Amino acid sequence: MELYASKSFDSDNDQTNRQRQSGVEDTLRSDQSSRMNSNKHGIFVERTLALIKPDAVNKADEIETILLNHGFAVLQKRRITLTAEQCSDFYSEHYGKKFFPSLVAFMTSGPIVAMVLVKENGIQQWRQLIGPTNSIVAKETHPDSIRALFGTNEQKNAVHGSDSAVSAEREIRFFFPNCIVEPIPVGQPAKDYLEQNVNKTLIKALTALCKEKPQDPILWLADKLMEMNPYKPKLSQVEISSSVDDRQVSSYENTR
Repeated sequence: MELYASKSFDSDNDQTNRQRQSGVEDTLRSDQSSRMNSNKHGIFVERTLALIKPDAVNKADEIETILLNHGFAVLQKRRITLTAEQCSDFYSEHYGKKFFPSLVAFMTSGPIVAMVLVKENGIQQWRQLIGPTNSIVAKETHPDSIRALFGTNEQKNAVHGSDSAVSAEREIRFFFPNCIVEPIPVGQPAKDYLEQNVNKTLIKALTALCKEKPQDPILWLADKLMEMNPYKPKLSQVEISSSVDDRQVSSYENTR
């Protein structure tokens, strides 16, 4: 199966997705740590897979707006056209069932949008937001759900959501094989991460921000944090000189 290398993956490139993943995870860590004291049971941030199906792909922007307004963050996103083989692999647990051929035909009838979403208790929260499987039922019992708003019936129901943590991990790896599916630290591990990797630099940058009082504080702070990043690679003067000398030698040899 060539899903992972398919040329039909025509949206965010891997670098953009990695940047999106890193930024979202840092934000979540900070947010989780600040609220842990008010929740004695802890905060469980989960990744889940969301699919916007062919019947609703023209409403993808509206659906994404809804999920963002409900507190989800989009970690990765791709627009995909599945082959019958790829679709059969994804829905392999339904193989042999009466509706399987029509399901494959529907899911390969046009492009879909695959997204990795993150939120506290994200799997359950996403399932609640999309509503019952049958859009006809959803319109009656959950009229504000995504399937009620954008779906038609039990098959053409606009969106898909992972139904468990095990399913979410498998489905995310299916569409995003380079995505690191690991638990986001919460509680004490999150506090330790912030203490060891974030707080010292952030406090220095915020102190400098208060002294400087720039016209655009957000942009200034972003630049300052990049400048003060203790983990960015640094070249010594010896390495720089050596690199320059090597280029000069190479240039000389090429002109001979």
